[in-house]
Parts: sequence; structure tokens; C-alpha cells
Amino acid sequence: MVNACSLPVAVRGALMPDAHVGYGLPIGGVLATRNAVIPYAVGVDIACRVKLSIYDVPVAALETDADRLKRAIEGETRFGIGAAFKNRRDHDVMDENWSVTETTRHNKDKAWSQLGTSGSGNHFVEFGSFRVAHDRLGIPAGDYLALLSHSGSRGTGALVAGYYSKLARSLHPELPKELAQLAWLDLDTEEGREYWAAMELMGKYAAANHALIHRHVSRNLGARVILDVENHHNFAWKEVHDGKELIVHRKGATPAGAGVLGVIPGSMASPTYLARGRGSSASMNSASHGAGRAMSRTQAKATFRWPQLKTLLDERGVTLMSAGLDEAPMAYKNIDEVMAAQADLVETLASFAPRIVKMAPGSEPPED
Repeated sequence: MVNACSLPVAVRGALMPDAHVGYGLPIGGVLATRNAVIPYAVGVDIACRVKLSIYDVPVAALETDADRLKRAIEGETRFGIGAAFKNRRDHDVMDENWSVTETTRHNKDKAWSQLGTSGSGNHFVEFGSFRVAHDRLGIPAGDYLALLSHSGSRGTGALVAGYYSKLARSLHPELPKELAQLAWLDLDTEEGREYWAAMELMGKYAAANHALIHRHVSRNLGARVILDVENHHNFAWKEVHDGKELIVHRKGATPAGAGVLGVIPGSMASPTYLARGRGSSASMNSASHGAGRAMSRTQAKATFRWPQLKTLLDERGVTLMSAGLDEAPMAYKNIDEVMAAQADLVETLASFAPRIVKMAPGSEPPED
């Protein structure tokens, strides 16, 4: 983070309480720049996001209709590197201008085949119990069946990130090794405008992926959505701070402007929180994007064993359909401690407890 703030285009930085090491900008890092965008400060999985849907279905369905809920997840999305639908799903995002860059133009067909899929690594789709203790969300207090998803722009987003990250590095050979992955693209240049257009398109595409997952699961169940909330956490925005328009990168950070709702997940065995931003200027209107990893994937796989994970999940009442051992809850920070550390950034409004969880099988390499 110190390195990022030393860039000549950097204005301000902030580190969220879930922060951990990532390429270039740390995950959980927020960086404001002057008229420049840094591909690795957006992230490899451009527009990775979460979406939460609350249904008009009794929470008892988690017990009485568990098999049906599992079939809905299995049938309405796909997991893993290269996951795609044989019968493609339709969404208006495919009518956008995919010729904004050569990378997006050449990969439009790939993107369409993966539309509505969930990817690998820490990406998931899960059912759980959503608890509301008051009526500030516009629905009566109580417990509800809810669906939570986490994924991004899939293979096409990764290709965009890879191409423009390399291009940025080639345009800044003067950067020392420790800053090379923080190479930027000036937004007054063709390269910068191209990346920005591709990033915006990947934002729409990632949103479409979640929209389709939730739409098809809802139809499968015959359920009505009474509340939904979603947000990016790997993106860059043009915002005004201290009276100046800046490019605010949030890599693994949730927008938390005053009154803005956001979803902050824990792990497969810990709560997710629906929070409302307090508009903190110190964090540039940002909060954590989750609990954050406490150890690397490699260390997690070397440290934990499946019997340990099964015991914990049984204690928490969680059914795991598939996942990698590197996603064990013990590999993550304590979400309640993270939320306590950012009480000045967000107000907690409600919680989601995971009960049926599906992620890519453990042999899959991560996309995040």
C-alpha cells in the first residue's frame, strides 16, 4: 500500500480491515489517482461482485426442501474454469458494443457461453437464512430464505486484465520492480480509454451473470424476490473527493457512501452482513469486501484436512455441495472482528447465515 501511494499519479490511499497481499494493490486496498487507471488496482477479476436476494419463502425450506434447493443451484449455474452453458442464456448485455477493444471483440462468443456461470476460487452460490431485526429495510422483521452469489467477469474479464496490465507495464519501463505491477494507463490516451471502456463493459457483464443466476433460481423455485442488494468490489469509479474528480480504485473493497447498501460476506461457515455506508472520508466511502484471508491458499491446503472442515460445517449446520480445501473457513479472518473494526465505515442492518453452499471443486485453480 505504501508503494501504491508513492506513485506519481497517486493522491490518497486507504486499507480496509480485511486487507491481505495481492498483485499490485493489496486486496482490501483503495487508491485514488489523478486521471489514471491501474489495471492491477482494479483486479484480475474485473467487477467481481456479490448479489443477495431475499425470497417470500419461509426459512423452513432450508430443512424441508433442501434437495430442491440443491437442484436449483446445480441446474441454474455452472462452476469452474471454462464452465459454460450448452444452451446459452440471453441477456441484454450481449447487445452492448463488444468492439470497444480487440480483446472484448475477440472474446464476445466466449463471454456469451459463460453468461450466468460462477467461476472458481472463492466464488460461490449459497442458500441461507436472512435475519432482519427491524423494519428499516422495508420488509417485516423476521427470518427469510435468501440466495447469495459471488463471482465476476469470468474468462473474458481475466483476459482484459491480463492484456492491459502487460500493456501498462510496457508503457512504464522506468518503474522499479516493486512498482511494476502498479503501472497505470493515462485516461487521456487511447490505451487508457480502451481499458476504461472494457472495464465498464465487464461491469455490466458481471452484473448480468448474477442477474441470470438469481432470475433462473427464482423461476426454478417459483419464488418471489422481496429485496435484493448487490455491489462490485473490484472496480474503478470517477468520484469527487476533496473537491477534485479522482479515479477511485477499490480492489476487494465495497462502496460505502452515506446511505449506500452493500453486502460483506464472511465464509462458508460464518455470517454475511448487509450494511449501510456511513460515508467516511478517511476510507473514501469504502469498506471491506468480506472477512479477508488469514492465510494463503497454499498454506490452507497444507494446514487443514477435510475431517476438520466437516466437523466445523456440521456444527454450523452447513451442507457443502463442493469446494476446495483452500476455502476452509479457518483460512479466513473472523468476520465479526472485521465488522467491529469498521463500525465507523458501515452500519450493520441484517445478517445472512449460509446453510447450503456450492463452490468449484478443489482441483480448480482460483480466478480471484
